[in-house]
Order: sequence, then C-alpha cells, then structure tokens
Amino acid sequence: MTPERPWILLRGLTREARHWGDFPQRLGEAFPGAPVICLDLPGNGRLNAQPSPGSVEGMADFCHAELVRQGIASPCRVLAMSLGAMVAVAWAQRHPQDLAAAVLINTSLRPFSPWFRRLRPANYPLLLRLFALPVSERGKEAAILRMTTRLVADPDAVIAQWLQWRRESPVSRKNAFRQLFAAARYRAPRVPPLSRLLLLACERDALVHVECSLRLAMQWNAPLVLHPSAGHDVPLDDPSWVLEQLGSWLDTAGA
Repeated sequence: MTPERPWILLRGLTREARHWGDFPQRLGEAFPGAPVICLDLPGNGRLNAQPSPGSVEGMADFCHAELVRQGIASPCRVLAMSLGAMVAVAWAQRHPQDLAAAVLINTSLRPFSPWFRRLRPANYPLLLRLFALPVSERGKEAAILRMTTRLVADPDAVIAQWLQWRRESPVSRKNAFRQLFAAARYRAPRVPPLSRLLLLACERDALVHVECSLRLAMQWNAPLVLHPSAGHDVPLDDPSWVLEQLGSWLDTAGA
C-alpha cells in the first residue's frame, strides 16, 4: 500500500506550532497514515532565539532545508495560513520537488490585491499599539484573539494558553517586524506554483479582506471555498469545517 503523503503545517505572523491547538491531531485522525508535521519558522516557537529571515523566500528556503534535515519524505502536502501561506507559495516556486499540493487559508498576495485589502485599515491603530507601544502580555493576546477569531467558545481559556506560550517562547519585537516587512514585500507569481491548490477563506475575516482570496482564485483558476461566519483563524474557529473541505477536495482532486 502506498503511504499517505505527509502534511506540513505553517502558521502566520509571530505564531508557532502550538497555536494550531488540537487541529494537527484531528487532521491525523481524519487522514490515517499521513504524518502531520508542524514547522516553526525562525523567530517563532522553539526557534524564537533565531533571527527571522528578512524575506518570505528566505523562510521558504528554511522549510526546504528543514524537510531535508528531518528526513521527511517528499513531495508533501502543505496546509498554511496567512503569512505561512505566502511561505508555501514561495516554497512551491523555489523547490517544486518538495510539494505535491497546497491548501492556502486566508492569505493575501501582491500583486493581486491592494494593501488596504491585504490588511484591513481598521486594524492599523491596534497593530501599532501591539508592535510599538507598551501593552501587557495578556492585552496583546486578547487583542490578537479578537482580531483573528469569531467563534471561539471559551476565549479566556485560549488567552491563558497563548499567554503561557508567549512567556515560554517570546517573539522579539525585531523578529516580529522582520516577519511583517517580509510579508509586505513579498510578490507572488502570476501563474500558480502548483497544479493542485485549494483556497479557503472566511467572509467575516476581520484581518484580511475575503476579496484577496477571491482575486487569487480568479487569477490562478483555483478552487475556493468560503466560510460564512468564521474569522481569520478558521482552524481554531471551526476545525471540523476545514477538515470537511480537505476531504472533499482530496476526493475530487486526487491530491
């Protein structure tokens, strides 16, 4: 029997593997036999002491090297959100032998969407406070949760968990800015980097406008599924919905 292709999971700006919550476990249960590997980007999580690459391409090259270092069988399937989805696109473009398929969640890419769609202006004052002004650790995590979710049943429990991870593996302000600037500068290819792509987006995403995924789907002629009520972090808001879309896509696309 042919083994299932591994799933590689990539998170977004300043987030780490633990922020997936129980989603990796649920993904493994939904696709038995497929290894699930959550990669931290340099500057985040267990790699928080390392400098973040100054470009999305540098992050993609790190992922390629990590695949080799860990001896992970390729080609893999990657599931990535936000900044992680940008990294997945660059990874597929620079190292096409590594990836067989990709699921991109709530991403936004130049040159397909303008800056005010890629990051909604209503968030600018709050992001300025988070990055440049003194805010309590709990206040930062609470603000991030409000920006990125809409359906979390127990916000206080999530904030407490995130606060613990922040204290254990703090992301430096310098690394946070490096990641932010890398995302702002990245320019995606006009042609899709993979033939097997799925786009997932949320109509009520308060951080990135859903129009970014709509434009990307048109440009790349890629399938897109919209969630009507979840926020930016849909794997946290509604993991069952994400798994359902993955199952339907794999059945249809043979990915």
